[in-house]
Amino acid sequence: MEPDMTDLHDINAKSARGNRPPERLTTHLDLTEKSAALIQQRTGRIDAAHTVIPDFWTIARLACLFHDCGKINCEFQRQLAEKGYFWAERHEALSLGYLHLIPDATHRAWAAVGIATHHRALTGENARKTTLATLYQGTDLTEWRDRFEPLPNTAAEQLAHWLHETATRRGLPTTAPTAGHSYTTAAHTEFTDFLATWRRRTSPATGLAAVLLQGAVTYADHLASAHGTLNTAQPMNADFARTIKEAFPLKPHQERAAKTPNHLILRARTGSGKTEASWLWCCQQAALLQAEGRGTPRVFYTLPYLASINAMTTRTTERLGREGLVGPDHSRAGDYWLQQFCCPDDDETTRVQAARDATHRKAATKLFKETIRITTPYQLLRAALVGAAYSSRLIDVANSVFVFDELHAYDTKRLGYILAMMQTLEELGGRIAVLSATMPDALTTLITETLTGDVTCDDDSDSTQQPRHRIETRNHHITDPAALTEITHHLRAGESVLVIANNVAHAQQIYDNLTAALPDHHGTLLHSRYKRGHRGTIEKAITGRYGTDQTRNNTRMGGFVVATQVVEVSLDVDFDVLFTACADLEALAQRFGRINRIRAREAAPVIIHTPRYKQRRGQPGLYCDGIYPHDPVSEAWTILNENAGKEIDENEITHWLNRIYNTAWGQMWRQEVLHHRDDFRRAFLTFKRPFDSRDQLEERFDEMFDGLEAVMEEDLKKYKEALHQDVDANGKPRISGQLLASEYLIPLPHWGATKAAYDTDLKAHVIRGVYSDIDGLKEIHNPGGATGYQLDQLT
Repeated sequence: MEPDMTDLHDINAKSARGNRPPERLTTHLDLTEKSAALIQQRTGRIDAAHTVIPDFWTIARLACLFHDCGKINCEFQRQLAEKGYFWAERHEALSLGYLHLIPDATHRAWAAVGIATHHRALTGENARKTTLATLYQGTDLTEWRDRFEPLPNTAAEQLAHWLHETATRRGLPTTAPTAGHSYTTAAHTEFTDFLATWRRRTSPATGLAAVLLQGAVTYADHLASAHGTLNTAQPMNADFARTIKEAFPLKPHQERAAKTPNHLILRARTGSGKTEASWLWCCQQAALLQAEGRGTPRVFYTLPYLASINAMTTRTTERLGREGLVGPDHSRAGDYWLQQFCCPDDDETTRVQAARDATHRKAATKLFKETIRITTPYQLLRAALVGAAYSSRLIDVANSVFVFDELHAYDTKRLGYILAMMQTLEELGGRIAVLSATMPDALTTLITETLTGDVTCDDDSDSTQQPRHRIETRNHHITDPAALTEITHHLRAGESVLVIANNVAHAQQIYDNLTAALPDHHGTLLHSRYKRGHRGTIEKAITGRYGTDQTRNNTRMGGFVVATQVVEVSLDVDFDVLFTACADLEALAQRFGRINRIRAREAAPVIIHTPRYKQRRGQPGLYCDGIYPHDPVSEAWTILNENAGKEIDENEITHWLNRIYNTAWGQMWRQEVLHHRDDFRRAFLTFKRPFDSRDQLEERFDEMFDGLEAVMEEDLKKYKEALHQDVDANGKPRISGQLLASEYLIPLPHWGATKAAYDTDLKAHVIRGVYSDIDGLKEIHNPGGATGYQLDQLT
């Protein structure tokens, strides 16, 4: 039955969902404008927007107030009320018909941008959803009216009066409506003008301002639709800085960081208080931005690995002393919250409630609730996708503070993309710090060349610390029997031993050999190809036995862990001795950091084994163990042999890195990074066609950063049961059910999709192969039955 549309109170914006009743159109418009005002308060003046659109926030709030007016259409109301009915038109195009209430022509034209683009791309090939240009380009007025009428006349007039009255109360400029106005005709005129303007290329400055306006409207719309809230205070403030200074005497580099007025590059050794220095710098930058009228700056601390992000989230929360201030922002943040809210022994009811709570916390972060977020650079890069889904990220990152930790972990393409994004973050008023225990001058130079503002480069060379490590080299491979003999010698002496291989196959081989040789010794295997649930259990067990707290409490135990490079920066552990395959020097420096981590002992041995090179599938050249390019590994091996027997610290490693990056390989590395930086900026961060679809870029991002996850065929029954532990009224799994089922998922490279089937009912990739809780994934079988998974090219 069609709803009674004689009165505005009968017009809805959203249908009933679960226990939530339908939401009136005026309620949603009101909430969206209020959300925009809250976002304005938190974000402040954005120079990149206000230079082009002086009344940026006034226009954004007007656009939010008007953005869904087109939902008044009778057919749209029928769609809300009648299950299964679908209206084929776009309500945002019809919403433009109310813009005549905005008296200023410039305001009106910019408001049209925010309204028209808050759901669909305007143009672009291969868009997942039909673009606005495809739908309406060339549509004459007669056809337009056929497609968008009828409107409920009384309610349409009431809406115009409500808009004017509400805008007036909020201090937004509108004129009183006049009788007899044709909203569909006005919408056609506004859309025709909008399409003519934005189908053409525009200047980079105008394009950036346009997507910022789009972002302001979509941000407010999403926040209002979720009835969400935003934190409006920055806890990294003068009080927080004071607690750090009172906790321990500051070192010189920490004192300087606390006073630095601009961008910062800080090289500081592990254990020197690098993180605390970055927090002090964040407090300073947030205060400076607030003093300039830049709202409440957000703080983004980026790291390359999810486990280290989770650990930093916990550490930052504990230091602040209050829950709800810090949000982990990555693809598996729900897992982090689930681990916080439940224990392995909890019953099903408790776990379901914990999953719901975890889902809500992740959703709040997705709406940018917290003013401190621990994240990956990938999440920041997603802002380059813009459009209705991601342009809100540009608003969220404006006038914010960014810490990039461990940039060395990225290949030339990803590093180039990150540098390009740094340029845009700076353009949006951001302050940037880059941290590392070891950073070559080549990378420092790239960063200072990329940023236009002043950059302070500092280190901790004026702080004295005893060396943590003693370099030793071996002329046999890590898988050689001689290595096994030496490892077992240290284990029989009661030491804790970390063994790091470069790929999964070697790690599994070494682990099997050690457990066969020493069946009574405590051993653990860790790599990236475990089910999520198993990996979390393994990491917790490793930290519980070999963590730095055990060193501080003098409760350290012997035993061994065999791992791939997933252990490099993800776990806060402290071993007696390291046996590692050779790799590039940055990776080795991270591996060294797991040994004698808090300098509780004299310099500990880090034993590096000779590299072995092989070809890599589909790529030219040779790679150490199929993972690391030949030239930087070969140069690192030469340097390590020259320094065998010496005690060293990270500052010396920086000098070694400079030597490597001054080679022909280093020059090629620089050119590749610059190429990717400039190419990415030209293609995606100049916004000359701001409303083109970027769906294809999103797919490229997923391939580069996310990979995919799959469930073993043998686990399908358990996976389905976990999914259905929490379902909606229609029996469809909720997001919390998906979170509970995720413990069965195994991460794979993006090309792993060719080895998997896709279950359309479960919406999951499914693989057949060999898996055990101890070894993890050992084989994937191709659809024909043959083994198709190469362990020696995976970490």
